[in-house]
Amino acid sequence: MIYLSTAAAREIGRLKSKQQQPNNWFRLAVKPGGCSGWFYEMTFESLLKVGDRVFDEHDIQVVIDAESLQYINGLQLDYTEDLMGGGFRFHNPQAIATCGCGNSFSMS
Repeated sequence: MIYLSTAAAREIGRLKSKQQQPNNWFRLAVKPGGCSGWFYEMTFESLLKVGDRVFDEHDIQVVIDAESLQYINGLQLDYTEDLMGGGFRFHNPQAIATCGCGNSFSMS
């Protein structure tokens, strides 16, 4: 399961409305790399793939492939703004360490 805060859902909806194809899916994935070994990737895509899981949070359909889900099950995605601008914040209960950028993590 993946959880979106109201602010994250609002920002994803805003970004989605700016897409050429506003019916695209919001995909959240984990890829090897980044400062700590793994990084989060967020994209909009028009097709679902075999094995994808779809979670509905605050009227946003979040698509996650089965491999990524094992690394981020229970993730809470938030969006905050401050004087330096806005950004998504990942709260992953499976991460044992995160990078200062907040977009990379390591696992045991």
